[in-house]
Amino acid sequence: MSSTVPARPESVFTYGAPALKFGPGASDEIGFDLSQHEVRRVLVITDAGVAATGAPHRIAERMTAFGIEAHVFDGVRVEPTDVSLREAVDHARASGPWDAFVAVGGGSSIDTAKAVNLLSTNPGTLMDYINAPVGRALAPEKPLKPLVAVPTTTGTGSESTTICVLDVLELKVKTGISHARLRPTLAVIDPDLTLTLPAGVTAASGMDILCHALESYTARPYDTYPRKRPEQRVPYCGANPISDAWSERALQLLARSFRTAVRDGGDPEARSDMALAATFAGLGFGNAGVHIPHANAYPIAGRVKDFHPAGYPAHEPMVPHGMAVSLTAPEAFRFTFSAGPERHLRAAELLAPDMARPADPAEHLPTAIQRLMRDIGMPDGIGGVGYDKGDIPALVEGAMKQQRLLATAPREVTEDDLAGIFDRSLSLW
Repeated sequence: MSSTVPARPESVFTYGAPALKFGPGASDEIGFDLSQHEVRRVLVITDAGVAATGAPHRIAERMTAFGIEAHVFDGVRVEPTDVSLREAVDHARASGPWDAFVAVGGGSSIDTAKAVNLLSTNPGTLMDYINAPVGRALAPEKPLKPLVAVPTTTGTGSESTTICVLDVLELKVKTGISHARLRPTLAVIDPDLTLTLPAGVTAASGMDILCHALESYTARPYDTYPRKRPEQRVPYCGANPISDAWSERALQLLARSFRTAVRDGGDPEARSDMALAATFAGLGFGNAGVHIPHANAYPIAGRVKDFHPAGYPAHEPMVPHGMAVSLTAPEAFRFTFSAGPERHLRAAELLAPDMARPADPAEHLPTAIQRLMRDIGMPDGIGGVGYDKGDIPALVEGAMKQQRLLATAPREVTEDDLAGIFDRSLSLW
C-alpha cells in the first residue's frame, strides 16, 4: 500500500489489549474483579448524564460487599478539554489517595479517568504528556493504578486503547495523550448499560466504530515502516494480521445491526452487536492506528461554531467525535483508494454486502459509507455542521497538527490534499 519501501523494513508488529469481560450483567462483578488487586479505595469517574441513570452509583455500592470504599465523581465534561481534565485531576488529588479508578460512561469518562490516573501517579502537568507538537509528549515514569473501563456508549473503543483525547481550548485544537500505560487494566462491556442510549448518540458513536475499523484496516502496513529499535516501538504500529481480523469482524457486525440499533435502541441483539463491534474495532485500531478521518475530526470538533446535535447536552455547541470523524470519511477513502484497492473493496463488501459494486471501484466504499450516513441521520458533510469554504484553511491547519495520525495513512498527505478533502466534504450528497 505504501509507495516507498525502506532499505531495512520492519518485520515486527506489536499487539496489546486489556483483560476483557463481556455480557449482560458484567458490570455487577467489578467489586470482585478489583478485590483481586487488593484494592480498598476506588474513585468512580463519570459524567452527570450517566450518573443520572444510577449506573455509576450502583456499581459503587456493589463494591462495598468486597470491603471496597467507592466514591463517585460526576464532573466529567462530554468531549473533555484541558480545563475539565485539570478539574478532575485536582479533585482526585485532593480527595485521594486512590487504589484504583473505575470509568463509567462514554469515551469522555474513560479518557478523563486515564488522565486522572496518569497525573495522580506521576509528576508534572497535563501539557507535559500531551502529544507533540502541542505538548511535550513525555512518557510516564511511574506505573499507573488499576483502571476499569465500563463503556455506556458503543463507539469510542477507549476501553481498549492507550489514547486519551481532549480539546486544548486556548489553541482550539483537539489532541491527545498516547502511551501504553494508559490502557485500562480491565474492560467491562455490559450491553445492558447501552439500552437507554439516545438514537443520535448511537448514530454518532457508531460512526466512530466504523471509522476505527476502516482506518485501521486501510492503515499503512506495519512492514512498510523502517525497522525500529525496541525502545522506539509505539502502540500504533500499522495494519497487521491481528488488527485486520478484529476490523473485519467489526464491519460485519455493523452491517448487521447498526441501522437497527439507531432505529430501535431497545433491541438487545442489536445493542450486543454494537457493543461487540466497538470492542473489536478498538482492539484493532488500538494497535494498527487510525489516519485521515480522525486527523480531520479533531479541528472539526475543536473549532465548532453553533451546532447542537440531537441526543447530546444542549447547553453548548459541539460536534460529537464520531460525527466529526464521519464527515470527511467518504472523501478520505476516495483519496486512499489507490494505495490499496483490494482493502477498500473488501471493506465495502463487508459493510454493504447487498450493494452492487459501482462501475468505478474507487466509489464502492465511499458510496457504502454515504448510504449508511444518510440512513442514520448524519449531517451532510462539514457544511451540515456549520463550516464553509472560508473555514478550510483553519481546518487544514488543525488536521496537519495530527502528524501521529497522518503518519499512519497509506498515502502521504499534504496540506493541499487535506484542503481538497475538506472542500469536497462541504456536502456529501
